[in-house]
Amino acid sequence: MKSAMSSFAYRTIVTDGPARAGVISTAHGEIETPVFMPVGTAGTVKAMTADAVRATGASIVLGNTYHLMLRPGADRIASLGGLHRFMDWPGPILTDSGGFQIMSLAKLRKLDADGVTFQSHIDGAAHRLTPARSIEIQHLLDATISMTLDECTAFPATPDQARASMQLSMRWAAASKQAFVPRPGYGLFGIVQGSIFADLRRASVEALTEIGFDGYAIGGLAVGEGQATMLAVLDTTVAILPRDRPRYLMGVGTPDDLIGAVQRGIDMFDCVIPTRGGRTARAFTSHGILNLRNARFADDAGPLDPACDCPACTRHPRAYLHHLFKCAEMLGPMLLTWHNLAYYQRLMRDMRAAIVARRLHDFAASARAAWQAPEDEA
Repeated sequence: MKSAMSSFAYRTIVTDGPARAGVISTAHGEIETPVFMPVGTAGTVKAMTADAVRATGASIVLGNTYHLMLRPGADRIASLGGLHRFMDWPGPILTDSGGFQIMSLAKLRKLDADGVTFQSHIDGAAHRLTPARSIEIQHLLDATISMTLDECTAFPATPDQARASMQLSMRWAAASKQAFVPRPGYGLFGIVQGSIFADLRRASVEALTEIGFDGYAIGGLAVGEGQATMLAVLDTTVAILPRDRPRYLMGVGTPDDLIGAVQRGIDMFDCVIPTRGGRTARAFTSHGILNLRNARFADDAGPLDPACDCPACTRHPRAYLHHLFKCAEMLGPMLLTWHNLAYYQRLMRDMRAAIVARRLHDFAASARAAWQAPEDEA
């Protein structure tokens, strides 16, 4: 519940090596970390009602500045009471600034020193996004956590390309901070860039901490560099981030990615993988990834995942889920999305409990072994 008296703050509860269990206090409630944020790009987590998202255990969701700017428009959402009321999510909301779209929609934008002009993928209309405008839109949306506008650096990039991109993002970070309107319980996060280059990541951290933010995100990863390289970047970057602020790894990732990043001290995540997987018949389970379109499930009377208490697992056999996807029934993606998000939330809760017990290393080894074992041994 929103409280005008609350302040935005992070506190560590327990550490287990670099990993940490903590709490973020916000105007819209507390967030226990490590936390996974379901992606609700256009004001909805695809195939899920808000009640269903809550039932998975999610405490915070993500929206997107660029997409909500285009449709239905930030002013319209503000006039209707803000994004929390609009999408029936009174809890915390983090909004991406539009920086990822600078990379992903490169053919539809023109970048300059002051911002970016997009050609709408919907109707071709031109839309200008600057650091100040991005922050203004996020304010209109009533985002609990706003993100600075940045350029998500494409991979691969040369050192010179990565340096220029990072420096542009740091100038925009300063402009975003200047435009942000501080309110009790609301936060602004800066985004570390620098591609895979340790010296550029360090320079980015130094620039952001000089400006000062409520939290620090690590961007520009999970864009093709591979897991080993991503984790190596985290090893060098997380160690120099402020200890008294939350750390957010943007756009990551698979369950194995999440474990590896938590082990290195990351607190917050978002990714489309569980929801996209739900729409494409890919189920994340305690015994690995299953493709429900596979013919071997046609007569399988067992639960999708015996360790899960979501409706897909407790009310339906695998054979029924297989049937739904073979018939292209919309209930299939709905049930499997619910399951995947429930699995991700349980994974985060289990990691938090393991950190509190100072057994994260053992938990990680056990989870990875179960994913690799034949299903009849899991």
